[in-house]
Amino acid sequence: MPSREEHLLSDLRHIVGARHVLTDERETRRYRMGYRFGGGPVLAVVTPGSLVEQWRVAQACRAADAIIIMQAANTGLTGGSTPMASGYDRPVVLLNTRRIGGVRLIGGGAQAICLAGATLYELENELRRIGRQPHSVIGSSCIGASVVGGVCNNSGGALVQRGPAYTEWALYAQVDPDGRLTLVNHLGINLGDDAEEILGRLEAGRYDPADIAEDSRRRASDTGYAAHVRQIDEPTPARFNADPGRLHEASGSAGHLIVFAVRLDTFPDDVDSTTFYVGTNDPAVLTRLRRDILAEFAALPVTGEYIHRTAFDVAAVYGKDVFLAIEKFGTQRLPALFAARARVDALASRVGLGAMHVSDRLLQGASRLFPQHLPARMRTYRDRFEHHLILKMAGEGVAEARRYFADRFDRAQSDLFECTAEEARKAYLHRFAVAGAAVRYRAIHAREIADIVALDIALPRNTTEWVETLPAAIDGRIVHKLYYGHFFCQVFHQDYLVAAGHDPHVLEQEMLTLLDARGAEYPAEHNVGHLYPAKPALAAFYRGLDPSNALNPGIGHTSALSHWR
Repeated sequence: MPSREEHLLSDLRHIVGARHVLTDERETRRYRMGYRFGGGPVLAVVTPGSLVEQWRVAQACRAADAIIIMQAANTGLTGGSTPMASGYDRPVVLLNTRRIGGVRLIGGGAQAICLAGATLYELENELRRIGRQPHSVIGSSCIGASVVGGVCNNSGGALVQRGPAYTEWALYAQVDPDGRLTLVNHLGINLGDDAEEILGRLEAGRYDPADIAEDSRRRASDTGYAAHVRQIDEPTPARFNADPGRLHEASGSAGHLIVFAVRLDTFPDDVDSTTFYVGTNDPAVLTRLRRDILAEFAALPVTGEYIHRTAFDVAAVYGKDVFLAIEKFGTQRLPALFAARARVDALASRVGLGAMHVSDRLLQGASRLFPQHLPARMRTYRDRFEHHLILKMAGEGVAEARRYFADRFDRAQSDLFECTAEEARKAYLHRFAVAGAAVRYRAIHAREIADIVALDIALPRNTTEWVETLPAAIDGRIVHKLYYGHFFCQVFHQDYLVAAGHDPHVLEQEMLTLLDARGAEYPAEHNVGHLYPAKPALAAFYRGLDPSNALNPGIGHTSALSHWR
């Protein structure tokens, strides 16, 4: 007699077709292993081709009492959309939405409806035609990240005025305490009453402007963030993942809901913008700059990205191929390149060469064949200065910044230049390349590096001593420290390449103790995944969304068992 699991696999194949139900370990590897961290076994990976199929897959999994892990692009850094290695009490089905793209602009493009698998790149393309932008630009969009994934994980972004990805308008399915699946339409569009009718009409765009509701009580972005980030004397961070004020239904749900679509604000393109490249050996200069701009300027910066010299150096060598790939092929090709890399690694693993990091070595070797890619003025500033800030202003903010730099900027240990268009483009590409440089360094120097401790922290808004000084006992176990981040939000990414022979987990706990003493919150924008423990308010939010603990259980070191046992 077929087992319950065999019945479920048969049902799934009937719903989406056999080719979209993957069970072979080699076929499922790219889905069940995290982009940077985590991974474990699954009963199957299912890739539905429509919202209705997504709903039917979810129903079949619930009928079989199978765990559902929602996944879109699998670009998260904390393993939050991949399974744990062990600890579940039910079979696990990974439901990947990458085949369900689609963006629908409403209100003349002032808002967008994004379906479950729509990518940031897809949204950018739609908005570019009408002179508008999404919440996030260069960064997650380059690696094919999904819009829904960003909302569900409170993703941050580099843009100073916008805060975390957030909306109170969403269409999602929820599992009740009895294990029943219910569709909740809080998208603000009248699509009928039957679940499959609602999903089918939404995907086909069968609705009129009169069906779209407006409600000033519901927000489609974090509209208060611009004022919030200006409060420079507050002893709390501007933004962090577990902030209770930014947890609402799909927003921050981290896979504890099955999200079919979200409705988001869009933003006008930046006009008349200028990028300033600032270098200094005195961190206090950047502290004053941040506080003065946030407190006094009429215009907030568009971006203010910080890079420490060590991060600059490591990215210049170990992020060069990513830089060149975006520059030569454009962001639209990068997801395909990442997929090709995953196939190479899977093949290498099958023939016993998985530990050799074959794709990393091939790409690193290829990058050496290309000439110097960074502008001369940036390289000169690297030699002169330890701390680098890429500051983009737009509109009246450009003149404000020029006046500030002319009248109040201390040049004793600092300097700046206004970037040409090419220099600005390359500065931001280099900043993006920093994010993956530590991973490449670890792969190439596997014998010297035990692992990476990658922290994603938010310092209080009133912090003035933001440069970290580690005790010698910790510092001596680290080969390189990479500091970079969103300076005006006081959100920093801190990647530590831990020397071989030392336990990264012990080191991480020591680091977190130091951060607690500084009033930091963590993670700042990448969600807890399977790396960080969920703090009580966040864990309570998850339990309220998913009382059966049927969707992505175990996230944030919480219970992986049915009904949170």
